[in-house]
Amino acid sequence: MAAIAEPAVAESAIDLTDDRLAARNAVVLAAAQALAGGNNTVIAATTSIIASVLAPDATLATLPISFMVAGMWLGTLPVGALTKAYGRRFALQTGSAFGIASGLISCAAVLQGSFLLLLAGTFCGGLYAAAHQSYRFAAADTASPKFRPKAVAWVLAGGVFAGVIGPQLVIYTKDIWPAYLFAATFIGQSACAALAAIVLHFVKIPRPQVSHSLADGRPLTAIIVQPKFIVAVVCGLASYTMMNMMMTSAPLAMIMCHHSVGDAALGIQWHVLGMYAPSFITGSLIARFGVRWMIAIGLALIIVAASIELAGVEIWNFWVGLTILGIGWNFAFISATTLVTECHDPHERNKVQAFNDFLIFGSMAIGSFSSGALLARYGWTAVNDMAFPVIFVAAVLLAWGSLVRRPKAA
Repeated sequence: MAAIAEPAVAESAIDLTDDRLAARNAVVLAAAQALAGGNNTVIAATTSIIASVLAPDATLATLPISFMVAGMWLGTLPVGALTKAYGRRFALQTGSAFGIASGLISCAAVLQGSFLLLLAGTFCGGLYAAAHQSYRFAAADTASPKFRPKAVAWVLAGGVFAGVIGPQLVIYTKDIWPAYLFAATFIGQSACAALAAIVLHFVKIPRPQVSHSLADGRPLTAIIVQPKFIVAVVCGLASYTMMNMMMTSAPLAMIMCHHSVGDAALGIQWHVLGMYAPSFITGSLIARFGVRWMIAIGLALIIVAASIELAGVEIWNFWVGLTILGIGWNFAFISATTLVTECHDPHERNKVQAFNDFLIFGSMAIGSFSSGALLARYGWTAVNDMAFPVIFVAAVLLAWGSLVRRPKAA
């Protein structure tokens, strides 16, 4: 019996005490995030514009981004299974292979004028995103509870550089291949994924015992009914879904409002910088004020962003609104991620984290598709209006979660 228990104990000890290894991994994963994060930026900044020409109906202009989010959704559980069976690095590098394929297929879609190929390319990009979204959990694997928020935030700080790399890649490569707008951009997207795969070779996370089951530890149902987990998932879901819905429609909305492709790309750049630049201090803010207060601030900022974007369609409305939207997502999502890591034991982490992302990215798939229909039929105002009821529900649950935990604290 003792022999069976030893691996879990050893893994738990590594996960909770080796902050030096956690810091090293966080730096490596931040570098990989800088390269991998450009994947989402390229897809967000280009594909709705391309689809507005290739799609058979205007309401399908954001469908490629919905396919990316669907890929994220469907990729989360396989990433968890691969991580459990073969270790983090194998799962993350497998994701990079799909990132390379995404750019090559999307380039072929532009060359052939194929909407279906564009959907296939963005779906592969979503499978890649499912892997690189889990970088944040990989950083937490070897961190103590005290260091965990900083490890997660450090990884997402790599997105600051992604916020520069992605839009600049779009701006400087969109016209390199005459008559094929964005074709060279997608080649650059593949190159970034290949470089990220090389960087990931330096991640060192102890490999678990080989297992092809996610059933270790408590039943998943026993974990997900915890009030803390419910609050973490709903707040993560609300912040990510609303951020994605508003971001997805923004480039096309800017074009519809007579702003340039360059303006749209820079708007996404400011948004991505807002998403990731605060990560340098978010971990410290969580340690000082607590995850629930930081979630609340993040949700409030998303409402501020929607209000600014409802106030007008000048370029500053888009850029300032998108920047604040990114900051709100950063505070709410990093805090919600930290809260998820408090809901499970180390040997339960893969199935719980994969299930969390499965729920979040599933809702995002619905939200990103809905944003295209909302934009085409009712305009940019309707897209931003959606933030108010969704964030209100999340805020109510956050308050409920705080009340539920108060008697235990006493």
